[in-house]
Amino acid sequence: MITKRAHPLVLTLFIAFIGLFIRVQAAPPNAPAPVTPTIPPALFAQPEPGTSEDQVLKIGVREANPFILLNYENTPGGYSVAFWENLNRYRPRSYEYVIYNSLEELLDALESGEVDMSINPVTVTQERLYHLDFSQPYLISGSTVARERVSEWNLLLGNLFSWPFLRGILVLVGVIFLFGLLIWVAERRRNESQFAKGLSGLGDGFWWSAVTRTTVGYGDKSPVTRTGRFIGLIWMFLAIIMISGLTASIATSLTVHRIEDHITSVHSLEHFTVAALASSSDAELLRTYNIPFSEVHTVEEGLYAVVEKQVDLFLHDRPILQYHINQNDAFSGLRLIDKNIKMDYYSFAFPKGSPLVSELDPYILATLKSPEWNAVMQKMQN
Repeated sequence: MITKRAHPLVLTLFIAFIGLFIRVQAAPPNAPAPVTPTIPPALFAQPEPGTSEDQVLKIGVREANPFILLNYENTPGGYSVAFWENLNRYRPRSYEYVIYNSLEELLDALESGEVDMSINPVTVTQERLYHLDFSQPYLISGSTVARERVSEWNLLLGNLFSWPFLRGILVLVGVIFLFGLLIWVAERRRNESQFAKGLSGLGDGFWWSAVTRTTVGYGDKSPVTRTGRFIGLIWMFLAIIMISGLTASIATSLTVHRIEDHITSVHSLEHFTVAALASSSDAELLRTYNIPFSEVHTVEEGLYAVVEKQVDLFLHDRPILQYHINQNDAFSGLRLIDKNIKMDYYSFAFPKGSPLVSELDPYILATLKSPEWNAVMQKMQN
């Protein structure tokens, strides 16, 4: 009996068909097709040559210690520069700094497109949003006021010689003298032994009035006439009513009130003379609430205005004020109040419609979480 061998090609097709049949039977019904995972772009991706990303970024800055420090060669440094350099590691770009002398010049350069962005601590405000775009905030702080440092003893002595305190004392002495005069007029003829005629008797009346007012009641002098006793009765009850009011008035005038006790909100600033940096968010805030203020063009000018008593308060960003007070001995007599007048959100600023905003925002968030920036923040807080 002769057996014919299967052709190798037929055998191969048969095996492939059996394998495909088994896979189809094993697969669940309506199983989705396998998806190829999408690989995100590399964090340290380099820009392609010839693209817009290959162009040198123009970064506008102005001195704003401790965020932007300029050395003798006008090379920028400081916290904002440190943040930008950490961010630029994630998306390396060539850049150059363009230095401006004032905040007004920097904002104008951004609005006109003269520079591509600014890493200065520019506060986001409603008015600025009409003209500029802003990144995610990289720092949240607040604005406060610098004021003259006054000791508690000086405040107490100042209150002792203040008009409210002196007015309370004068009212008290005047009322005591009035009832002393009335009792002397009523008693000087029939009770001459206790209320003598002349100035000495007037002094007796004043003494009796003061003793009765303070409820001491020595008893060395007392009225005997009906008129005198009626005056004494009125004075006793009136003294009880007056003592609480006058005592509270005098105590209030003697209480040491610090400036902080009077500043509870931005509305409180209208009771003081205030200075603010021109074109700053603080100046915008004061205009919004119709609070009069003096414009200055540098932080030093505002602090010197407080030192020289040209104004009571200088409103500006807390970190910047604290830095200047700590670094300059001329400002050692100044201090910051504990309260913040407003919250500040520091962001990078861009010309309106700049594509850099959406490009850099993810890397700003990554930089905020980086150990390097956390170390910088700890240094700033210390």
